[in-house]
Amino acid sequence: METIYGSVFKGSDAVYSCQLNGKGGTVAFGEDSLATAEQPFWQHFDYKNQASYQWLMNTTLLPPSVKEGLLSESIRPKVLRTGEGTLITLRSVNRNNNARPDHLVSFRIYINDKVIISSRHRKIHSIDQVLDDLHNGVGAKNTGHWLIEIADAMTDEVNDFIEELHDNLIELEDGILEQKIPGRGELVLLRKQLIVLRRYMAPQRDVFTRLTNERLPWMSDDERHLMQEVADRLGRGLDDLDGCIARTAVLADEITSMMADAMNRRTYMMSLLAMIFLPSTFLTGLFGVNLGGIPGSAYQFGFLLFSLLLSVLIAIFWWWLRRTKWL
Repeated sequence: METIYGSVFKGSDAVYSCQLNGKGGTVAFGEDSLATAEQPFWQHFDYKNQASYQWLMNTTLLPPSVKEGLLSESIRPKVLRTGEGTLITLRSVNRNNNARPDHLVSFRIYINDKVIISSRHRKIHSIDQVLDDLHNGVGAKNTGHWLIEIADAMTDEVNDFIEELHDNLIELEDGILEQKIPGRGELVLLRKQLIVLRRYMAPQRDVFTRLTNERLPWMSDDERHLMQEVADRLGRGLDDLDGCIARTAVLADEITSMMADAMNRRTYMMSLLAMIFLPSTFLTGLFGVNLGGIPGSAYQFGFLLFSLLLSVLIAIFWWWLRRTKWL
């Protein structure tokens, strides 16, 4: 790649723009600033910003396939080597206000030894950690180190979200042990979040693994080793996701069983009540006909005596059900 000057970024309206100083910090640059392999530029864009969009479309720093990748709506994590650089698409947890964390945010990166160009639309909070480290002088020293920092921060955020989901699952399991059925949709939402995270983090782990195996000229052996550690850590998070998904299936079966048992108990109780009152229903129906010759119709205390006999009959029938262990 030819020598890059700061003037090529004029009018790009980047969300964040800096030049690494090779010592873990950044240096200010102007239109005449020169970027070398030891001092690469980092330009971070909102691809929905019109000025940034136009700059990305018109710049000569990027091949057409990279421009398309930085501006597309592709959401699957992937890695594509193109020329001297590499195009990487990652996904991060959505920590923005009024948004669900499982509505993952896309983060696109074009990186080589002299320039880092990244784009997103919604804010990615895990990048703030990388920015803070650079401002404090303890951040990335080169492009390979920068990619490690980004992957590590995103993986930390993903694993934190997995821990949150795991804690929610434990609460639901504890409630089931106490015979408490969760609110409508709680288990469905949890299962959906687990599956969505599993769907996108599995290929993201593969991206990190491929970056480890690729002999990229701007990544040292130590950086490849660190990237493998990040991939392994994300892999352990995926194992936890698989376990949580299996546990939600067990929970769903247990909830179905609890609801079926509750319904069976209610049906059983209604059947017993019908059995208890069956003799009395027969007698009241029989003595309720408006025909002559009904016994006791002329007796002053006939109704009281009939009610007493019905009560005794019900009590005897209830005692029989208890004796035969129906109740």
